[in-house]
Amino acid sequence: MKRDSRLSGVLHVLLHMAETERPVTSEAMARAMQTNPVVVRRIMAGLRDAGFVRSEKGHGGGWTIARDLSTITLRDVHLALGEPEFFAMGNRTEAPGCLVEQAVNAALDSAFRDAEALLLERFSTVTLAALSADFHARMVASGRTIDLENEHAE
Repeated sequence: MKRDSRLSGVLHVLLHMAETERPVTSEAMARAMQTNPVVVRRIMAGLRDAGFVRSEKGHGGGWTIARDLSTITLRDVHLALGEPEFFAMGNRTEAPGCLVEQAVNAALDSAFRDAEALLLERFSTVTLAALSADFHARMVASGRTIDLENEHAE
């Protein structure tokens, strides 16, 4: 089963966007996320609706960050993406009348709910500013500079 990596990909491009003074095109973000620009535009539209980014049309247009990174949490981005499922695991439902299956599913449901609540709580405490600070520390330590247009060019 393929993992849903939209959250990771969106966080990736948002941090790149925060590093540039000019709008970033859907095409550049698509290269970074290894997907199609149409998919990027659809995702970014949800982030625009949440007030996290804005778009500029025409020559020199693209996407820019609309809010201070310290005001956007991982949970905010997760919500703007439509709250994708956290876990690929799920309950067996082939025999809903089976008492064993019911007992197993009840235990798993409880564990999944607890794990999701803990993850969402943690996501609420991590801002894009914190991710950016970590990125900057890594960049300084590596001695490299990063440019979205060239970093992910194939």
